[in-house]
Amino acid sequence: MRHGCRVPELGKPADQRKALLRALTTQLIRHGQVKTTKARAKAVRSEVDHMITLAKDGSLAARRRALGYVYDKQLVHALFAQAKERYGDRQGGYSRVVRTVRRRGDNAEMAIIELV
Repeated sequence: MRHGCRVPELGKPADQRKALLRALTTQLIRHGQVKTTKARAKAVRSEVDHMITLAKDGSLAARRRALGYVYDKQLVHALFAQAKERYGDRQGGYSRVVRTVRRRGDNAEMAIIELV
């Protein structure tokens, strides 16, 4: 039974799931939007919001935690440089999930996750 387990498993083992979420987070921060399935978009939303919250904090410890999660070092430095002025007045909700048409091959629900 999985009662009370709120982690979306995405049909993958833990190591593959963590790598997928790290890769999607990196791509979303780099490009501003990513087209993926709805379940993956909802799962990566909390990770991206956490990285932006760390960037708003701006401390050395927060920077090191973000460097340990996001794959690109230069991307983390750019995120920390622009997070204060871009998201300084927001208290959360830094990303948006917009549903799109279903995927042609397997009819999976697709979505675009984008930074606000």
